[in-house]
Amino acid sequence: CNSLPMSGFDIDRIIGPHGRGPDLATGLKRVHPDAIVFTIQGDGDLLAIGADALMGVLARGEKFTIIMYNNSNYSSTGGQMAPTTLMGQVTPTCPTGRGPDAGYPVHGAEMLAGFKTVVYSARGAVNTPANYQATKRYLKTAFQKQIDNVGLSYVEIISACPVQWHMTPLQSLKWVEKIIAEYPLGEFKNVDRIE
Repeated sequence: CNSLPMSGFDIDRIIGPHGRGPDLATGLKRVHPDAIVFTIQGDGDLLAIGADALMGVLARGEKFTIIMYNNSNYSSTGGQMAPTTLMGQVTPTCPTGRGPDAGYPVHGAEMLAGFKTVVYSARGAVNTPANYQATKRYLKTAFQKQIDNVGLSYVEIISACPVQWHMTPLQSLKWVEKIIAEYPLGEFKNVDRIE
């Protein structure tokens, strides 16, 4: 889910190992400090397999943009439970629904907003025209923070995964509303300098 959308853009890109987007972005930004560098990652990619890379970036105060798709599962590998899977949600790895013994959903935008080195953190969705427009504004703000060389910017995007959810596209839009109930939309941090 994280690499396919980029195939339609005429920009330089690197597809790296799962979870290592922040590491690649760090290297690119340090070698090319004036370049606009961003990662596009899924929720399992960034918040599970890539959690160590993410923590390093947060500790060091890297200055690029992270875009994370939250579709509440590992959609590119079979729909397994991800850190963002909702309580009670059925996946191949939690066939009776996610319970407390498997942990609770991780709220990335709120979590990242708590770090000093993050200057912008927002969560949008693309299930309605209004949410789509708000998400575009969040992305524009995130990239502007990078252009201004302020600090790390992060945008989480709630998106559908009808194939792994075994739903029609219309059913998946209804499911997105359940995800939004767990993960509220909006800006969680917007500052002009690291304090």
